[in-house]
Amino acid sequence: MRKFHWIPCLAVAAVLTACSSSTTPSSTTQSSTSAAAPGTRAALSITDPYAPKIDPADFSTTIDNPYMPMVPGTRMIYEADTPDGKQRTVTEVTRDTKTVMGVKTVVVHDSVSVDGEQTEDTFDWFAQARDGSVWYFGEQTKEFADGKVDTAGSFEAGVDGALPGIVMPGSPQVGDKFRQEYAKGVAEDTGEVVDLHGADTTPLTGAARDLVVTKDADMLEPSAPAEHKFFAKGVGLILTVTEGQPPQRDQAVKIEKF
Repeated sequence: MRKFHWIPCLAVAAVLTACSSSTTPSSTTQSSTSAAAPGTRAALSITDPYAPKIDPADFSTTIDNPYMPMVPGTRMIYEADTPDGKQRTVTEVTRDTKTVMGVKTVVVHDSVSVDGEQTEDTFDWFAQARDGSVWYFGEQTKEFADGKVDTAGSFEAGVDGALPGIVMPGSPQVGDKFRQEYAKGVAEDTGEVVDLHGADTTPLTGAARDLVVTKDADMLEPSAPAEHKFFAKGVGLILTVTEGQPPQRDQAVKIEKF
């Protein structure tokens, strides 16, 4: 799951304005003005047992969390230099929906290629709770290597004990820890908010500040390098940095409508 990206919703000119502003993250987002969804408290924990209560009435396909907005018909392109070559990820918020655990979710399509050869094709499913938190309900993923197709990591919440998780709290605070997904032995990624005032530069945004930064880890592979994701308010994910020597930077380079 850690390979998926999240889409910003704004045109390029607006992105540059938002990322160069000095507005600090507000603590008065939807979660402070609306009752939290019943499952949120359970999801904001990485201890067992993990059992968030999912009520379809608590969720919507309108995803307008300031740090992870998703508007159908938006395409984002990310690029990274990897040991295998130039990686390009095209992430699209489709106009399709999928019902998972009775919840109507937004379908996001990721296509990853290295030096022009496709290596991954994934469909992810998201919905927003009434407190503004964005939830992840699973993925259908295919990885291509040596003429073979690997679907390991695919899961659907509600099937074989799999459960959804939070990928962005409604009002992120430093120290927030959360399960992003839970399919025992298949998908057990976690996230933690580590900064509300991060700063970095991407080809799309130029210099950006007041970024929410999360640290993502895979509990099934504790020795795997962690990922630091940088989210701009009103924009979404602009950068993923994977720990290493040197660290790998997966940067937003282009946004467009389709």
